[in-house]
Amino acid sequence: MAESNFVDYVKIYCRSGKGGRGSTHFRREKYIPKGGPDGGDGGRGGHIYLRGNRNYWTLLHLKFERHVMATNGASGTGKRSSGKDGEDRVIEVPCGTVVFDAETGEFICDVTEDGQEVMLLQGGRGGLGNWNFKTSTNQAPRYAQPGEPAQERMVILQLKLLADVGLVGFPNAGKSTLLSVVSAAKPKIANYPFTTLEPNLGIVSYRDNRSFVMADIPGIIKGASEGKGLGLRFLRHIERNSLLLFMIPADADDIKKEYEILHNELVTYNPELLEKRRVLAITKSDMLDEELEEALTAELPDNIPYVFISSITNKGLTELKDLLWKELNKENFHEVERIVHKNLDLSTLTLDDDDFVIPIDDEDDFPEEDYEEYDWDDEDDTER
Repeated sequence: MAESNFVDYVKIYCRSGKGGRGSTHFRREKYIPKGGPDGGDGGRGGHIYLRGNRNYWTLLHLKFERHVMATNGASGTGKRSSGKDGEDRVIEVPCGTVVFDAETGEFICDVTEDGQEVMLLQGGRGGLGNWNFKTSTNQAPRYAQPGEPAQERMVILQLKLLADVGLVGFPNAGKSTLLSVVSAAKPKIANYPFTTLEPNLGIVSYRDNRSFVMADIPGIIKGASEGKGLGLRFLRHIERNSLLLFMIPADADDIKKEYEILHNELVTYNPELLEKRRVLAITKSDMLDEELEEALTAELPDNIPYVFISSITNKGLTELKDLLWKELNKENFHEVERIVHKNLDLSTLTLDDDDFVIPIDDEDDFPEEDYEEYDWDDEDDTER
């Protein structure tokens, strides 16, 4: 079977650029034998940025670009000429990408909006040239600052899908079927558990040319928050959804108990999910008559809107869309910005890209005697 193009986590090595060295040049012109120091400053090293791009929906493009490095700043030259700044590198990521330190699992940042830029690594400052250090008592300084060193970091990028409605349910609850009926998405549908092995997104059309995004998340089982089944691999995608649509088939032994199991798995994984709005859909209800629906209604969980639907006969789908749209547009619905990201438990990840070869940064071809080692001090970083 061909490997899936859906890549929701990737490990990459990033390095910013070193700052260029300051110059120890002295002015030498005809009839001006002792023109004094005029060594220019070094250029700054390139930064590493993350930028949200709504045209990406997976991290596949980064799976084959595992080293992202900015260029170094150039050294200063005579006539107080500053060196060229290093070129920045911008990593384009899909909206909803979260960044963790690959060594410790510490949360670093996340990118949630199209065009949002976050500086991941800062380039080193360029060293000051010797003309910055001349004084009345030291008119010919023969030293300059070296540039600041580069920063490097191994990071793990995780994608948490941004969607308005997330479908939550046990395997074979009818999530993929619903998505295929109400949107143009074509998820895999079959009569066996865990048919869906990766999230699917679909645009659901609503009245007056309005629409919302629905995400089909792979099935959850009891113990998923502890890593059972597909477990932690896909639970994170639910964090980004504004509203959760719980889907339980009408032929379930105990609808209320299954709902409580699903709800408990989500809250155990991240207590923040307790504040999300929830809607319950009783699927495969084409087999029910009015009397059975009334009997099941008495057994449903309290304080949660519900609707009986059938994706095969289109029963209740219009009512479902109306209910979802109403819940999505309430004033106090869950906002993405309120999500509190936990540090990453590295033991739960199975990364197949640990054969990293860390590139060696070639030293600049400048003799050591051109400068003296200088301890960086922010007070010496004058405006230039």
